[in-house]
Amino acid sequence: MRFLVLGAAAGGGLPQWNCGCANCRDARLGRIAPATQSSLAVSLDGQSWAVLNASPDIRIQLQNCPSMHPQSLRRSPLQAVLLTNGDIDHIAGLLSLREQTAFSLFATAEILDVLAASRVFDALPAAKVTRRAVALGAGFELLPGLQAQVFAVPGKVPLFMESGTVQTDLSGEQTVGVRLRGGGKTAYYIPGCSGVTPELLEMLQDADQLFFDGTLWRDDEMIRSGTGVKTGQRMGHVPISGPEGAIARLQAVDAAKTFVHLNNTNPVWQPDSPERAHVLASGWSVAADGMEITL
Repeated sequence: MRFLVLGAAAGGGLPQWNCGCANCRDARLGRIAPATQSSLAVSLDGQSWAVLNASPDIRIQLQNCPSMHPQSLRRSPLQAVLLTNGDIDHIAGLLSLREQTAFSLFATAEILDVLAASRVFDALPAAKVTRRAVALGAGFELLPGLQAQVFAVPGKVPLFMESGTVQTDLSGEQTVGVRLRGGGKTAYYIPGCSGVTPELLEMLQDADQLFFDGTLWRDDEMIRSGTGVKTGQRMGHVPISGPEGAIARLQAVDAAKTFVHLNNTNPVWQPDSPERAHVLASGWSVAADGMEITL
């Protein structure tokens, strides 16, 4: 399997348009690399590709990756899109894929219902874009020879669907992880997860590669930085650090591990930060736009 990190950042990207935090300032000044919103591409042969989550930045992401350029007049290497939730930063890019090129769109029935509830997504013609509902735990072929399976991880409904008291540890079709199997290797993609459960730990034991939610370094990061009022848990994301954070909880997973979906406030964006040093010393890598990983 070959992976291309199309976008490494969480919703809003880096720099975020309305933010003047240290990371956003440094990205604007060229001191650290900017990043587009979260999306990952996967292929077995380097010719046909599937995209996991359609970022609002997908047009420029595809432009920046020669492997994703059209192979002839209207023959795109993009053959499939798989959605892990209904968040805007994972579905809005579908609207940039409406130019009458055929591909398959995979998601759970609940996520497809989110698209069906908005007429704007009718811009993707049914004759070209086939919406395929996938059941939790059921295997399906994402690309020829590439087997996929989606499974529930703790999370919440998309922000624009929130009302009243919001449950952030829902387990069902609204937030899923992806297991990929091809070429004798197994990879997992989990860009959003509010907690590492024993069931998830057990599932990940066969992983060769894990892409995991790295939104925030610490749970109260946005409050401390003055950029927001919500904790990571309230947003549906487990922090990287702390006794219940991703590094500690996933220590027993014997795989190459990469943090994806990083918020603009996350200190691990800074190459010389102690937080980045801790991540690397713990055996993890930090995703960046254009990163390539081959299993």
